[in-house]
Amino acid sequence: MPPLETVKKFAERLTGWAKPSMSEAAGLVSESKPRTLRFRDDGVIPNHPLWPLILYRGAVRLPAEFDAAAIMEVLFESNGWGDSWRNGIYDYVHYHSQIHEVLGIARGTAKVQFGGNRGRAVTLKAGDVAILPAGTGHQKISASEDFLVVGAYPPSGTYDLCTSSEDHVRAVKTISKVGRPRKDPVLGGRGPLLTLWKPARAS
Repeated sequence: MPPLETVKKFAERLTGWAKPSMSEAAGLVSESKPRTLRFRDDGVIPNHPLWPLILYRGAVRLPAEFDAAAIMEVLFESNGWGDSWRNGIYDYVHYHSQIHEVLGIARGTAKVQFGGNRGRAVTLKAGDVAILPAGTGHQKISASEDFLVVGAYPPSGTYDLCTSSEDHVRAVKTISKVGRPRKDPVLGGRGPLLTLWKPARAS
């Protein structure tokens, strides 16, 4: 986490400065139809076999009275997505095989490649939110100097970082075992995630 963001996060937790309440954060959500992106296993990046990446454009309003990163953190936490961090996105392709991840853009813009080398490049800007099911490759291609992301995770799952074809065989076995979260990190129990990420039917 950048040093300035570490200080700001500590001050916000200690004093409540520039930090919205959960109800205030919920009131900053702008409901819009999500965009979904599906990616195939390319032999290196497995992606998710069933569930798409969910992209909310302009999902969260970021008024100056609150710290933008704090808005994202409080919103995600209120919907059960915690262990948040503030930073950028790695400039090499990587994925998580044992946990889902949400990325909220608090500041700036960036071009991000999702799905691995055969995936798709997407330009993200402040207020956008991307929800990545386990296995989804992601990599920063370019970004503005002020680019800042807030990441968070659902309560179930284990953080790991996978980057190479050596991780692939194990990852394919673990990705489908990562359960669906109980809530959408942006819209909670009424969020589209609950219908877009349908549990696999037992055979």
